[in-house]
Amino acid sequence: MLLRFLIPLFLTIACAANDRWAPQAVAGPVNQLVVSGNACGPAALLTSFRCGDENWQAVAEIIPGKSDRSKLLYIIKAHGLKPSVSLKSRKRWTRDGINPEDLTQIAGELAALKGLPAPKSESLFRKGRETPLKLVDRTHDRLRDSLKRGFPPLLSLKRYVFRQGQWQPIQGHFVTVVRVPEKIDRKATSFTFTYFDPWKGAKHEGTLKIPAEPLISTDNQTSACLESVMPSADIGRKLLKPGEKSFIIPVGFIGR
Repeated sequence: MLLRFLIPLFLTIACAANDRWAPQAVAGPVNQLVVSGNACGPAALLTSFRCGDENWQAVAEIIPGKSDRSKLLYIIKAHGLKPSVSLKSRKRWTRDGINPEDLTQIAGELAALKGLPAPKSESLFRKGRETPLKLVDRTHDRLRDSLKRGFPPLLSLKRYVFRQGQWQPIQGHFVTVVRVPEKIDRKATSFTFTYFDPWKGAKHEGTLKIPAEPLISTDNQTSACLESVMPSADIGRKLLKPGEKSFIIPVGFIGR
């Protein structure tokens, strides 16, 4: 009887030891819908703050407001309505949401409230001669290292559809990554992750992997990116036409 109890316990401990979790993942996700259907960026960022270590939790606390709604409204009004750093004649946050460059800028401004280093953004498309295997490794390293430094990273996602003979982005979304494996094999073609989705404030599992077919490829042989397999994600599904092929792609991350 004792052995039957200990085996599940040992398995639980082993799984926990093999994963890197956000320091305060128990704080849970922020639901963007308390404000707007296009507030995924600010909501994912607020989730990162409150699920981070004590330093980043202090940022969440210092943001004016006593509720998720009031804090999100502050982020949008005080920081999101400033001029975009990358798009001329446009505010950072609009009815179309926000882009990674502007969200990174907001993250830095809020981090400065507590004297913390500004989070950085990075593209998750292949660089130069980087192989798909190396891209898997780099993506994992960036996500794990940010979690290790106490800041749950934001993953910038886009659904691409093959339309009119080419891959086209149709909708973007931000989620907060709260778990990745501590280590992956050097030849790993994929790894799983846990994320908090600001859409309805939910916890889900996903997989980042080398696509089975070339995506956004210049030579029609090697993918320029990874694929995000996220069965629970509703990103851009309503914009698809019958029979169209589409994939969710991790286009970048914001983290430490």
